[in-house]
Amino acid sequence: MLITRETGDHSVEEAYQMLLQGEDTLTAALHVCAAREDDPADHSVGYGGLPNEAGVVELDASVMHGPTRRCGAVGAVPGIRHVGQLARTVMERTAHVMLAGQGAHDFAVAEGFVAENLLTEPARKIWLLWKEHGRGFWGPGLDSPDFKLPPDAQRATPPGAISQLPRHPAPEDMPLVKQQIERGLALAKEAGIPESLHRTAVRELLWPTTGTINVSALNPKGEISSATTTSGMAFKIPGRLGDSPIVGAGCFVDPEVGSAGATGNGEENIKVVGAHTIVELMRQGRSPKEAGMEALRRIAKNYNNDMSRLRYLDMIYYILRKDGAYAGVSLWSTRGIESRKKFVVHDGTQRTEPCEYLFEGTTLSIHPF
Repeated sequence: MLITRETGDHSVEEAYQMLLQGEDTLTAALHVCAAREDDPADHSVGYGGLPNEAGVVELDASVMHGPTRRCGAVGAVPGIRHVGQLARTVMERTAHVMLAGQGAHDFAVAEGFVAENLLTEPARKIWLLWKEHGRGFWGPGLDSPDFKLPPDAQRATPPGAISQLPRHPAPEDMPLVKQQIERGLALAKEAGIPESLHRTAVRELLWPTTGTINVSALNPKGEISSATTTSGMAFKIPGRLGDSPIVGAGCFVDPEVGSAGATGNGEENIKVVGAHTIVELMRQGRSPKEAGMEALRRIAKNYNNDMSRLRYLDMIYYILRKDGAYAGVSLWSTRGIESRKKFVVHDGTQRTEPCEYLFEGTTLSIHPF
């Protein structure tokens, strides 16, 4: 059995066949991760990932191998594409759990990984457009008492109205979306970005990539492993680490219980040690769904359930119990009107299922113009 996000490729089916043929559970999970790391069109993972604010692609990953109860992780790694496999190499070839930055890069080269420039031309153009017109991560964060909501959010609006640009807009948001897209297209042209890349660049400027991929794999013997890989938040401050390389946050396995992993705002997941929290709650008898929803409630509690701030956050947990029970749960319900957030499961039949959710609605994005 496998559980992960939608991939748009055949890697989940291939990994499932690997499990049936007796392949190691972590090898199967990393097969799915590597397919995303190799895809230049996936700007959230690996080659083609969007860079940090200095224009450098920094990748993070972690793995946990249930059969041997071992783990490995790497963070802020430049120039190495398959950081999921690199995290496994740290686990297998060193006495450490985590390596970061240039040290992780040098270790990878010594172990035979190929160093390469991960910044593709489309990603570079998008970064240049952001650099001139985007917002950075300096200043108080959402959890700071000094955080100031955008001016749009401070205006009086009807109950339930959305005054910011939604990350996944619904039809009623389209006038604002159209205005921002037109503004962005003009800026892209001004910046000399090829016309074929205009819309991609504007989409990433308005809704910067925050994606990640977590994969958990369970074989017929009941062995379970998990892996998470990402390029992290687009345009982050150099050296930033989210939850993906943090064992217990972005990825956790207890071979006697199950596994969990996450995509979304890494800082929020670190604060609740989300993956470990979920697995521990399952140990105590909660179902995958119940455990995931409790982790989401803890994120909301950190903001005293203040919706004016929570609307800027997102989190999805992918949960697999050792007996095959599973769940995908999200902080917010939709990616747009009537478009539920989803996850992928394969237990002999590959399918996409809607996430259970804590709050009805969609995440907001602070638009840059």
